[in-house]
Amino acid sequence: MALLDNNKLILPLSSIAELLSAKVRTLKMYEEKGLFPKEDGKIKKLYSINDIKLISFVYYLASVKKINANGIKYILDMLENNMDEKNRHDFLELVEKKMELLSGVDVKDVEIF
Repeated sequence: MALLDNNKLILPLSSIAELLSAKVRTLKMYEEKGLFPKEDGKIKKLYSINDIKLISFVYYLASVKKINANGIKYILDMLENNMDEKNRHDFLELVEKKMELLSGVDVKDVEIF
């Protein structure tokens, strides 16, 4: 049996919205603001497991912590440019564990972003 490839593009945004109990339009709005991973500078049609973790982090920041797009971009930039791979991985694992405690009911969609 082959190991799971977390970088393989597998899910469309509509499926990710369903997993997060979010509205597709909300995620598309975040995508249009440049908060999601891009492929060769273009918006992706499919996302990987690693992308989904980042998308759920963005959704958490926007809907639970009420951080605006500029704040989220700043946080993502800090993660990307100021943390080594191990610290970034450890930090995102910690955030993922915290997000697992939230239910879809606890998180309300933010339509005005």
